[in-house]
Amino acid sequence: MNIIRKTIENINNNKKVILLIVVENKGSSPGRQGFKMLVVDDGKRYGSIGGGATEHKLVNRAYKMLEKNIYVPELHEQIHRTEEAMHASGMICSGENIVILYPIDNKYISDFEVFKRCFDTKNEITLTLGINELKIEEGAKISEQYEFKNNIYKEVLGYKHIVCIVGGGHVGLALSKQMKILEYTVKIYDNRPNLDTLEANDYADEKHIINFEKVDEYIPDGKNIYIVIASFSHTHDKKILTKLLNKKVAYIGMMGSKNKVKEIFSNLIEKGYSKEQLKKISAPIGVVIKSKTPEEIAVSIAAEIIKTKNTI
Repeated sequence: MNIIRKTIENINNNKKVILLIVVENKGSSPGRQGFKMLVVDDGKRYGSIGGGATEHKLVNRAYKMLEKNIYVPELHEQIHRTEEAMHASGMICSGENIVILYPIDNKYISDFEVFKRCFDTKNEITLTLGINELKIEEGAKISEQYEFKNNIYKEVLGYKHIVCIVGGGHVGLALSKQMKILEYTVKIYDNRPNLDTLEANDYADEKHIINFEKVDEYIPDGKNIYIVIASFSHTHDKKILTKLLNKKVAYIGMMGSKNKVKEIFSNLIEKGYSKEQLKKISAPIGVVIKSKTPEEIAVSIAAEIIKTKNTI
């Protein structure tokens, strides 16, 4: 969003710019899908598409486009292997990426007005870029954050990664704070009214007092949904897990000791749940760092969620 703000700022000041976006990446590429950079005709530049030789080469190309008044967008395929004769980037990290260089000037001001409206409301925006197309629409028009098909790139800007924490206790409070620092949307659920840690939770975007029997009605499916089960008893955790087990989400984790997890899983298998179903549950939850305090547990859970998000 910062690069988009800079784009608007510069075209409002009658600057010509080139917007560079990594529209696709494979393997160990230095620039990941969605990385953005802005090159301005006054010599300034903002952001990064991954650095290194690839960025240097494409930034120089962007300046050349501005110098020669080239207004046709360009797609540049970069292959980071020394044995490649065509499209070789000069890097050796073995990945590949495609970068679009898109010239933008003040004739696009009316298109970018959509961004101005959405900055304040924090609504999602879908940006579509192709060689012959620039479109900006309010709302998410694709199911995931990025899409690149038939040389058309789409991205949902303001895409929300949502952590749903079932359990408003000390870990729920610490995790809410941690995930808010990481700029996730945080929703927390508990069945106890007047819970002090829930009342003290100023980090959650939403707080809900619910019946755990209906928890599945509150949490939607989605590849941007991460569920953390951390209620105050293993009985509740088992109930919550059975309600959420078939959710099509990015991540489900359950807090508890190895013995507690083993007991709950054994009980669920006896009731007809399959081992395959249970394999998708991260339990005991979090990266193993021998965490003790709620804050340390929150760090371990956050690390596992980040790993999941970045490897989907």
